[in-house]
Amino acid sequence: MEFQLLGPFEGRHEGERVMLGERRQERCLLAILLLDAGRVVTTARLIDLLWNGSPPVSARGTVHTYIGRVRARLRAYGLLIETRHDGYVLDPGHHTIDAQEFLKFVGEAAMAGDPEEQTRWNDRALALWHGPLLADVIDDELRGRLGGRLTELRLSALEQRAEVRLTMGLHERVLADLAPLAHELPSRERLVVARMTALYRSGRRAEALEVYRHARRVLVTELGIEPGPALATLHDRILRADPRLDRPPAPLYAVRVGEEWLPWSTSGHPALEFCNTYAGWGNPGLPGAEWLRRYSTLAVWAGHMDLADDPVVDRLLQRAREFPEEATAALEEARLFRKQLYACLTDPHDARAFNAVAAVVQDAAGSAVFTLGDDGLGRWRLSPAAGLRLPVLATARGAAELLADPRRFTIRSCASDDCGWVFLDHSGRRRWCSLATCGSRRAPAGG
Repeated sequence: MEFQLLGPFEGRHEGERVMLGERRQERCLLAILLLDAGRVVTTARLIDLLWNGSPPVSARGTVHTYIGRVRARLRAYGLLIETRHDGYVLDPGHHTIDAQEFLKFVGEAAMAGDPEEQTRWNDRALALWHGPLLADVIDDELRGRLGGRLTELRLSALEQRAEVRLTMGLHERVLADLAPLAHELPSRERLVVARMTALYRSGRRAEALEVYRHARRVLVTELGIEPGPALATLHDRILRADPRLDRPPAPLYAVRVGEEWLPWSTSGHPALEFCNTYAGWGNPGLPGAEWLRRYSTLAVWAGHMDLADDPVVDRLLQRAREFPEEATAALEEARLFRKQLYACLTDPHDARAFNAVAAVVQDAAGSAVFTLGDDGLGRWRLSPAAGLRLPVLATARGAAELLADPRRFTIRSCASDDCGWVFLDHSGRRRWCSLATCGSRRAPAGG
């Protein structure tokens, strides 16, 4: 069965709705057991929750009766409720419980190093909510007792997703996401900051200021506190029409090319620069650590590194818009190839990484054509038939040339734990990137 607790309480079996109980307290008891699926819920706790601390004398017998009815109603669907000492435990088995799925997804989001991956997991988690917890079964007081953790995690996921989308320039999406909460949570300052920023970037300055006034009024009158530093500073910047608010903050160590932020060039070779599109290799949690957030960044980077000319980049961007699934697959291949290439370039003895890179190189060789350039010189270029894989295959060609060149033995990676960018070092003395982009407190050694 599939159980929905995040909104109106219901259960379904093979798509058909299942009656979960005739009495509200029966459904409430089942919901409590589902929220704690796999763990013992004592009879005393069930009594306390069902009667809010004021149970009748017959409460223990009534709970036993409810358990019997729920067991009888759902036994045919394979739902087991076992008696354990002075309590009960619901075996989740193969049943799906949306509250458990939600916890799993927010856990994946917390572990994600890539902001876009974090947002994808948060999207999946938040999509499970269809209203307040057990909207048609419990009141607000009991909801606070049962769902405090779930509610807090939901708000944290909303905050994280809003902040990531603001960095990506998706302020209209943020407004749509937060609209249902606009007047419900003015004391949640991170959400207020996100909504005010999105309103300001949408040309709705007056509304942004009104959101601040409402939030401050609630904070002062209900909680007795003034707005925190982040909210107060944002209010001041909006009043001053700070031009920096009109756009997302620039990533660290970045250069703007068209509509994309790309990492600084540090190595002088496309294959190495491709590896360096992962700034902060040893610490993915750093701001701007993952540069390949979307396919358009990959395509523009290929043009920036002269792996594709402008018309080819334009065609790639157009095709990516028309075939988003193909673009997603090409981006995932690029990220995997980057990982394999990094391992191959930094460890000459890693045969597995070399073979993985070689397989892509052979694909690139089959797609290459020899053309005459405007300067009268011939050069190898990838055929348009390569499709959205073209940036990866072009990078693979450059990697093959480097791997066949004695210079590959002069490749070094920055020794800082917060970096790992790769570069060519003919002197053999450097341990850090020459630009010190990792922010290491130790100065680069040598030239």
